[in-house]
Amino acid sequence: MNFDHSHYVPCLRWKQGEYQAVLRLHEKAKKKFTPLIQVPEFGYDFEKGKEPKVIDKHIEPFAKRVHDKWGKLPCFVDLKLINPSVRLENKTHPVKYVFDDLRRRGCYSIPVTGLGRDKAYQQAIKSILIKDKSGVCLRVSIEEAAKGSFATDINSLLSTLNVQVDNCDLIMDLVTPNFEPLDGFSKVIQNIVKKIPYLAKWRTFSLIGTSFPKSMGGIKTGVTNIPRHEWQIYKIIIHSFKKAGLRLPTFGDYAISHPDIPDLDWRVVKPKVKIRYTVDDKWYLVKGKNYRDYGYGQYHELSKQILNSGYYYGPTFSWGDKYIQQCANGGSTGHLTMWVGVDTNHHIEKVIQDIASFYDS
Repeated sequence: MNFDHSHYVPCLRWKQGEYQAVLRLHEKAKKKFTPLIQVPEFGYDFEKGKEPKVIDKHIEPFAKRVHDKWGKLPCFVDLKLINPSVRLENKTHPVKYVFDDLRRRGCYSIPVTGLGRDKAYQQAIKSILIKDKSGVCLRVSIEEAAKGSFATDINSLLSTLNVQVDNCDLIMDLVTPNFEPLDGFSKVIQNIVKKIPYLAKWRTFSLIGTSFPKSMGGIKTGVTNIPRHEWQIYKIIIHSFKKAGLRLPTFGDYAISHPDIPDLDWRVVKPKVKIRYTVDDKWYLVKGKNYRDYGYGQYHELSKQILNSGYYYGPTFSWGDKYIQQCANGGSTGHLTMWVGVDTNHHIEKVIQDIASFYDS
């Protein structure tokens, strides 16, 4: 696998809304990005007051869903959201189970690891490297990359995995920093990146992060504009990296999600309906009232607001845009998961367009 800075690397928790969004993308769009797919977290059982004991059923459908929704196109697969101490009933490590299943289905999946993963995790990754010979992706935080020991830590991990740097993809994950002031933070990133060992040798080099809010709770009903700081700063970084002669990173984000997992009891919470519509440099967010008391019918009006906003890209732009138009015209309102798919589908198509336009200019 190989791609350059004009590609796109969105980080997606592989849940129904996300994988249906990916399935419904235009075929030409699928060749312009490589998803960083996260095996979803092992959910808390609020009725029993604890995590489920058996992970087998949780991860059993994962590989099939990757195959059915993404096919045999390249992807990164990360199990960092799974508790590292958890094992299947037969004592198999979840990493081994997932990649054995992906391999059986012919999926082109690159395993993801990082500096903080435990010995058993790294050993499972090493075994996959030996079998698949497809390389590995190292996902590091900006804090790890800023350490004086970073080069030593990287060399130690490469040695542990017995892999050459040119067979490794590097993702520097900013997660959710305070991006502002953008110019100042871009200089911080540049100072860190220029010290990354083997910068020119990594198979691919990506920079991901997000400014999407952790919670919608503090956002008022109606229309709100949320800056896409990760995209704004990326454009600043590219200009400064070009001047400095540094390798240009590939852009990545968390689509329309925040990376932190909300610890909510879905039996009692009352989520409000919303559409997160990605436009130039921001999200145009329209928010209604909670669906438990006021119903999904609110989506008809929210969809009309998108169509009349001056930002709407038209029904042929994406499957998500077509769904919004149909809903505005009285069609199905769907449910919350459906709208994660609608918003994510539009977002990915929009970011692919953004990247192409940016580099064409």
